Amino acid sequence: VTLVESGGGLVQPGGSLRLSCAASGFTFSRFSMSWYRQAGGKERELVASISSSGLSTNYADSVKGRFTISRDNGKNTVYLQMNSLKPEDTAVYYCQARRGFEDYWGQGTQVTVSS
Repeated sequence: VTLVESGGGLVQPGGSLRLSCAASGFTFSRFSMSWYRQAGGKERELVASISSSGLSTNYADSVKGRFTISRDNGKNTVYLQMNSLKPEDTAVYYCQARRGFEDYWGQGTQVTVSS
């Protein structure tokens, strides 16, 4: 099982980034997918989730209206479109695949929002 995040980087406040998480080694379309983030010295927090079909999504209050999670089951990839970025969005972003007791994580990608 492999989850590989990409798309992180340095962006100015108000800017946008699109994160991708490419999955392999399991039946992607059967798993719900989530993005988490962890800032320095803080606990990992859930940012957004999407159901296996893509029909249901959920967001942390802090990102509602700014971030959009989506998935392409044909490409085994989940995305996180991040708009209107703020300095407090700075963190390492991780994708997670979950189905029942099965739980897989990527290695993370750094997002830094700074002028």
